[in-house]
Amino acid sequence: MAVFTEVNHEQAQGLLTRLNLGTLQSLQGATSGIENTNYFVSTDQGDFVLTLFERLSAEQLPFYLNLMRHLAERGIPVPDPQPDAQGEILHHLNGKPASVVTRLRGRNQLAPGIGDCQQVGAMLARMHLAGQDYATQQPNLRGLPWWTDTVPVVTPYMSAAQQALITDELAFQQSLAQRPGFQALPKGAIHADLFRDNVMFDGAQLTGFFDFYFAGWDTFLFDIAVCLNDWCIDLATGQLDHARAQAFVAAYDQKRPLSDDEVSLLPDVLRGAALRFWTSRLWDFHLPRDAAMLKPHDPTHFERVLTQRRDHPWHYQREGVARA
Repeated sequence: MAVFTEVNHEQAQGLLTRLNLGTLQSLQGATSGIENTNYFVSTDQGDFVLTLFERLSAEQLPFYLNLMRHLAERGIPVPDPQPDAQGEILHHLNGKPASVVTRLRGRNQLAPGIGDCQQVGAMLARMHLAGQDYATQQPNLRGLPWWTDTVPVVTPYMSAAQQALITDELAFQQSLAQRPGFQALPKGAIHADLFRDNVMFDGAQLTGFFDFYFAGWDTFLFDIAVCLNDWCIDLATGQLDHARAQAFVAAYDQKRPLSDDEVSLLPDVLRGAALRFWTSRLWDFHLPRDAAMLKPHDPTHFERVLTQRRDHPWHYQREGVARA
């Protein structure tokens, strides 16, 4: 989150009035993330998040907002988009598409333990199951086609060794996508960006997932891999913590049993998830946009993660099932 488009008190109150959300008490720009303009909003009726969308179009946004509403209606703790008197949940402010959603209670767990990972894994499986009857499909806009287009754009900013690594991995992922086993992986609506800073805990209790604006239709396994590469690693080295990873996937597996292809291909998809975020961080770092509080992430973090996933493949071990 960042502030690209400034919103003043009067403008915010105007939207809140249209949504019948009460009197504005505080308006604070959010400083993390780099895709949209976000403000934390408090009124006499509750706490909300106001988002102005900087990249996504008004045509794309109903997929994300309706997905959040769909999940909320099925008991998944996610921000609930607020409607106007006509029931519309996509609004406009300062010339930008906008939404106002409920704000989850609690805070991020930035140093997760095994119990935290188990909760996230179980809730991710519940979310995937709850989204299976979501009728609208939209591709993961940061999936393989985007990697293929973007890697050549960022390679001029990289060393020869980095260029060799990223182009080799892209070729591997392109080949992987053609395998019958990969094409048979279960798919559905996924979050695609469920990092530690997109999950809330109140004490030891998970209270919800948020920031669904990278969501799309893709393999459930990709969502799992994105999580493992953030929730279950040593941040300094990118090394996978096997105990946390095992706990995460086992908790997921209990709610939505994994297919044999999902279990066998997880090491390869972990590499793809690392490539996706290395590529996007390179793009954001070297080709940044202006923003009042923009803090681009260090791209070398996911270079380390990718190297670790390539050099030290990790396999989920179902209890009582030996791996060949």
